[in-house]
Amino acid sequence: MQIQDLLKQTDKLPNVPDIVRELVQLLSDPNAKYSDISERVSHDQTIALKVLRVVNSAYFGLSRKISSIDEATVLLGIDRLKTLVIASGFSNSVAKVEGLKLTDFWADSFRVAELAQWFAKRTPLVEADEAFTVGIVHNIGRLLLHLTAPTLAQEIQSLVANRKAGRVKAEQDLLGFTSQDAGRALMDLWKFPAGLGYAVQHHKRPFANGEPDPLSCVLNLACYLNACIRTERDSDLVREGFPYAVAKAAGLPEGIVYELDDALIINDSLNQLLH
Repeated sequence: MQIQDLLKQTDKLPNVPDIVRELVQLLSDPNAKYSDISERVSHDQTIALKVLRVVNSAYFGLSRKISSIDEATVLLGIDRLKTLVIASGFSNSVAKVEGLKLTDFWADSFRVAELAQWFAKRTPLVEADEAFTVGIVHNIGRLLLHLTAPTLAQEIQSLVANRKAGRVKAEQDLLGFTSQDAGRALMDLWKFPAGLGYAVQHHKRPFANGEPDPLSCVLNLACYLNACIRTERDSDLVREGFPYAVAKAAGLPEGIVYELDDALIINDSLNQLLH
């Protein structure tokens, strides 16, 4: 099987709104204007309603109801607006997937995104917005596989669940490529910035191709902490197993390990607001 065999099934691909693709491209443009982003939001009714919902939620605790999208976007701020639009666009890109529980899938993705953003804010080598975005889409290849080749996807899932093979080996044996390779190909098809696709493809093994990419390293660390949270690992064990070489390559300070308790309490609050 080739990755292109999956991508050719255009009727089954995730339906990500144009506004999300445009915003992802804007994230990599240091000259992007707030007005450009807010204008795109106002032209998409679904996104605009979600923006209003979040601003009027208990999360913000405002004393009055906000009904103007312009005022709502100002209150959110450009960073949170980008985060909300991207997260909302992807979480609503697919209605149902055979063999995959979408609520769990997106909750996992949101948590990885928030953890990646947490790490990115502590290194000068990675932009926080890019880290959040790549966290949201880090597992998009697995979603693609379940949409376009559900039988093979569930066979891989069975091998992993029964501990007969790790996911990477199971995918390579049955497909000839990994879901990270497929994710990068899908992002290239959507014309996402090349750096985001590279991080998705290489975050599992950031040292495999020589000099490690800081964004790939941040995503690797986010996935590590997410696994620790998911399995309720004791904080001492989290620090013991922490990949220090990856953290160093990401440009993080040596003392980052002593801040991990703050990261471990991150939950998918944004996921809760979006649904």
